[in-house]
Formats: sequence, C-alpha cells, structure tokens
Amino acid sequence: MDKLRKGEISALENDSSQDDSSQDYSPQVDSEHQTESEHQTDFHTLSAQSDIKLGMPVEHSGDMPAQSLSTVNVGVQHVPINPNGCRSHAWRRWLVLGAALLLSIWGINEMRSVLTVESATFVQYLFLLLFGLTFSWITVAFSSSIMGFFLVLRQRRFPPEPLTTKLMSRTAVLMPTYNEAPEQIFASIEVMASAINEIGEGSAFDWFILSDTTDPEIIIAEEAGFHLLRERIGKTMNVYYRRRHQNTARKAGNVADFCRRWGSDYDHLLVLDADSLMEADTILSLARRMEADPDTGLIQTIPQLINGTTLMARLQQFATCVYGPVVGTGLAWWTDKEGNFWGHNAIIRTAAFMSAAGLPDLKGKPPFGGHILSHDFVEAALIRRAGWSVIIASDLGGSYEESPPSMIDLAIRDRRWCQGNLQHSRIITAKGLHWVSRIHLLTGIMSYLSSPLWLLLIMVGLGLSLQAEFIRPEYFANEFSFFPSWPTMDAARALSLFIFTMIILFTPKLLGFISYMLDGKSRKSAGGFIVLTFSFILEVIISALIAPIMMLIHSGAVMSILMGQDSGWDPQRRGDGSLPVKYLIYRHRWHMIFGVFLTFAAYFNSLALLAWLSPAIAGMLLSVPLSMLTGSLWLGDMIKKMRLLQTPDETQRPLIRQAMDEISLIYEETLRRCPSLVELASNPQWHTIHLAFVDHIPPRPRGQVNSVEATAAMKISDALDINQAVSYLTKQEQAEVLSTLNLFKALANLP
Repeated sequence: MDKLRKGEISALENDSSQDDSSQDYSPQVDSEHQTESEHQTDFHTLSAQSDIKLGMPVEHSGDMPAQSLSTVNVGVQHVPINPNGCRSHAWRRWLVLGAALLLSIWGINEMRSVLTVESATFVQYLFLLLFGLTFSWITVAFSSSIMGFFLVLRQRRFPPEPLTTKLMSRTAVLMPTYNEAPEQIFASIEVMASAINEIGEGSAFDWFILSDTTDPEIIIAEEAGFHLLRERIGKTMNVYYRRRHQNTARKAGNVADFCRRWGSDYDHLLVLDADSLMEADTILSLARRMEADPDTGLIQTIPQLINGTTLMARLQQFATCVYGPVVGTGLAWWTDKEGNFWGHNAIIRTAAFMSAAGLPDLKGKPPFGGHILSHDFVEAALIRRAGWSVIIASDLGGSYEESPPSMIDLAIRDRRWCQGNLQHSRIITAKGLHWVSRIHLLTGIMSYLSSPLWLLLIMVGLGLSLQAEFIRPEYFANEFSFFPSWPTMDAARALSLFIFTMIILFTPKLLGFISYMLDGKSRKSAGGFIVLTFSFILEVIISALIAPIMMLIHSGAVMSILMGQDSGWDPQRRGDGSLPVKYLIYRHRWHMIFGVFLTFAAYFNSLALLAWLSPAIAGMLLSVPLSMLTGSLWLGDMIKKMRLLQTPDETQRPLIRQAMDEISLIYEETLRRCPSLVELASNPQWHTIHLAFVDHIPPRPRGQVNSVEATAAMKISDALDINQAVSYLTKQEQAEVLSTLNLFKALANLP
C-alpha cells in the first residue's frame, strides 16, 4: 500500500499478530488483562518491529486526590508569590453588584406599589416574590454590561502589549472527544500544532487526543486519522492518542485520567473541546501569561462561535460576536481574580489542578448524585479555594468553537447542562469557597431555574387577571367604615415598570450592538450600517420568538431532573440541524398545547391580556415551523447569501481557518477509505497500527466479570472465521474487542 498521506498506509515489516498465533484463545481460561509491564513490553516489541510509534508516551504517575466539600485541605493551599497576586479589586464588586442591588430594590418596591400590597392577596404576594427573583436576576447582567461597554471601547483604543518571551515551560494540549467527526479533530490539531511550530515554539507543546468514543466505526476512523496525523507532522511535533476502555465520569474523568498518568510531566494543560480551534498567538499568549504570573491557576478565554450553517447556529454566532464582548468583558472585570472556567479553550496550571481540583462523587444516584457533570465551574471554585487566581482573559481573541445547529440539539445539550448546574445546589455550600465562586455556581443554577420562575410568573400573572375579572371584590371590610375599600392597581406605574424592565433586559444587547457599530472595521465586516441594523433586528425578533419555547424546554428539563431522570450522554450533532416534521411535532407537542391554553385563557379574560401575552404565545404556537426553519441548512445558506447575521470571520477568514478547511478535505478523503473491523483484524498492516494504539487496561479483579467482554469472547470462540465473528458481535461488543488486547488478538487469530 501507499502511505496513509495518500489514502493508505505504509507497508510494515512484520505481522505482530503472529506472536500469539499458536495460542488458542478460550473463554473458559481466565482472560485477566495483562499487567501494565507486560502491556508496555508488548508495545515496545511492536515498536521495534515496525515504524509505528506507541499512541502515548511513557507514564509517570501523579496524584490527583478527590477534594472534600466539607473540609479544606490546608496542605494544598498556595501561598501567593506576588503580594497582590491573588487579590481582587473590591470596589469593582461594589460598583457592579451594588448597582444591581439598588436596581432590584427599586424594581421590587415599584411592583409592590403597583399591586397595593397593603391589601394584597396571596396571589399578589406570590407574584411579587416571583417578580423579585426574576428581576434581580437580570439586573446583574445590566450593570455588568454597562462596564463592559466602556471597557471594550478602551481596549480597542489601547490594546494590551502582547508578551513575546521565549517559553520555558511545557504545555500539554488536550482534546477530549466522544463519538465526534475524526476528520475535524485531527485537522484542527494539525493546523494549531503546525502554526505553533512555524513560530518556533513547537517544542513547548505536546498534543493529545483523549478519546472516549464508543462507536466502533468511529474508533477505527480515529486510529486511521491519528496515523495520518503522525505521518504528516509527527516528525517535528509530539502528537499522541489514547482511548479509554471505560469513559468513567465523562470529560472530567477523561482529563483526570490523563493527569494521573501523564500530567506530572507538564507545567500547564490547555484544555479544548472536539470543536475547538485556537489561533497560535492566542495559545502562546495563554502560556506566556501563565509563566509571567506564578499565582495564576487558570486563564479562560471567551470563545467565538464559528461555522454556523443553520439559522439557529448563525443566530448564536452573531450574538456571541456582537453582544459577547460587552457581556464577557464586564464579567471578567468585576470577577477579577475570581473568574470562571467553561470547560474548554482555557489553560490550567497542572500543579494547581492536580493538587486542588480533583472532583469527588456526590452521594446518591443521578441526577443529583454521582459524578459531577458541570465540572468546570466546580474545578474553578476549587482552584480558587486553594489560593490560586482564576482569570477570564476577555482581551484575547482567536478562540473558536461551534454551536448546536437546531433548537432540538440545543435542548439536548441544555438538558445535560441543566442537570449539571442543578447539581451545584449540593456544592454551593462547600466549605472554604470564595463568595464570588459561589455566585458563579448560583449563576449556573439560576440560568435554568429562571425558566420555571418566568413560567410561574406568567401563570400567576394570569391568575391575577382572572381574579380581577371573575372574583367579586369585597368593597367593605369587616371593620366599620363610611368609605368602601376599592381594589386598585396602578396601571400607569405598571406600564412604566414594564418599560423599565424591558430596558434592563435588552440593554446588554443594545450596548453590544452600539459598541460593534462604533468599530468601523467590525461594522464593515458585518455588511455596513444598514445590513448590521437589519441583522440586529432579525436576531432580536427570532430570539424573542424562540425564548418562550426555550423557557418551556428548560422548565421541562428542571421538572424531569426533580423527578429523578438522568440526562445520559449523547454526542452533539454539528452542521445540519434538520429533522423530520413528525419528530418535531412530537418534541414540541406540549409547547403548542400550552400556547393554545394561554390563548384561550387570555382571550376569555380580555383582549388586552391576549395582546400582552401575544409575543410569548406566538412562539409557542409556531414552535414546529420555527424549529424546522431555524435548523434548516437551506434557510441558513439563504441568510448567509443575503449577508445577514454576518460575522468578521466570514468576510475575511483567519488563516488558521483557511488552513483548516483545506486540511479537513485530506482527512475526509483518507477516512472514507479506512478499514472495517474485519480488515483491521485480518490485514497485518492495519493490525499492527491498531495494537500500537490500544490503551492499557488495569487487571480485572477475580470474581468481577465484564459481561460484554465475556459475551464477545464466547462469540469469537464460536465463530469459524473473522467475518462470522464480526457478524455475531453487537456494536458495544465490537468496541470492547477493539479496547481489549486479548479479545482483538483472538479475533485476529481466526481464519
């Protein structure tokens, strides 16, 4: 065969499967996994026989203990090297949070006046409580975005001087993946690593693909893609691949497994997602900032969404580009040294992470117990608790990721995030956390609880209207009085409060739009003043229609979690978001039914109430066509041709994205011809490649039988040849065979 660079692999000298060809695999014989030393010996023998390198470097075990939430381990506390290295500016919190508090008090008092609480009913008290919770929630974003607006303008005029020092530290770049498209993963690793190497800093970075993939076809494609990656850049840069046998604790467990086995060899970890892409200058800036500030434990970038093909993806992409800088910069400013972690596109000091951020399992079963799903917020809080600073680098661009292509995909992702954030209710009271870290955790909780609170507010507001319409008022109290007690509501004040609430709600978007409009380069890249204005209006209208649907989706997610339902772990779709109409009707059936209910309830009360609720009702009644259209590639392409919702990277694509587009084609072409499991086991060349990438599995304790492994072993022993054995195996069993050395060798030894 020709080399994989041309679509195939290079010929290897020996067939490593011949070493065990005389051994008769039998499931009755104890099939306990090899010890680590035997496994490494096997690999080194394999490496000597061929030009295939092992998937991972030699292990150097390190400790990453699970942290207690009830006690603080003083032994891991970091003593600041710089006197003010971990000290934040308190006045920033007073300014932002103090302003939000004053606004909240004013708004709640206004609503109290509107409801004339002196003679209020229980329903009015409940309405006031719900209004207070929801109104207070949006005031923080309002005050924070005002500061962010002025900071963004200043950063454009006076950008910070970049660090240019030669890197002395070593950074492991980690890309965890779970059943994702391999061609995108390996293409992104290649373009980032090559860009770093061209600058002359390639020796400071090692690149790791950490797979938790369970689909056997994608597993084989990953191995073929990694072999191609090694052939293309492996001679100048260190690239590695490891797939876990069991994906315990999901992404957090994947990264923790790396840390315990290889993390001690590196000063920093740059954690990515499978859809992440970062400019070389951004990666280098992160590493240099970590070197320059020995008290920093974590630096988080603010990723920009890219590659949006559907209307939904383009809406999110436009929003993060236009509104994101104002919101993110304001957040970074007031949180200061108590920033947050969003799980990817961030650099972490390995010593801080391994010593202080090991995650405990929560007592009980999912959804509130078990592994911590939204691990990032918790890891940031634990790193800060240990005395390290956590910073959001709002001034760094060149950090990219992708977004879900449809409302349904967004709902699936948010269901998992909702469960993880509600788990934080058991962590927010952990001993020793900084109060700003607790606010981050509360923010995560409220980002999902706010939906059922808004829903309850609508329902209670409807109840108030029904009460006023159908319940006979008591004009005279039990006490003697010459004058009746009229049930009044201050309509003028209610209208003023509504307008003010809308101003609070939409100010972050408006300030983002204004700041973007004031930047000539950004304005031109978005199509100019008129096109940008139409894009802004389009985003506001569609987002307003989608908002009530997402409110119901999040409310349903909260309810299912409270009922004890676990989210599972499904891979995220990318690109096309289209789904069959029947499926969309099924997924949105309750949203439409609730919209019909609100319509009739409001209509029989008053036309004014129906008009008041019409924006929310319209979104619910139109949920199916909205979901279909926003997930459509055709409509997304039409919007793109009209230059609406356009972002700068679409008009002048960064060089790294141009390179990504070109290199992805090479991987796509190669992976279209990757082998099947039958070819992998029967072809000596593919066989050797696979054995080099199989991860070590710890010995199985006697008496604890893996039922999938045992069943696969029986099926293999029953088969007369490889084709028959593979036809017997389920997908789960095929993945087990690919993970287990003994099973794969038994399969390969068949005729």
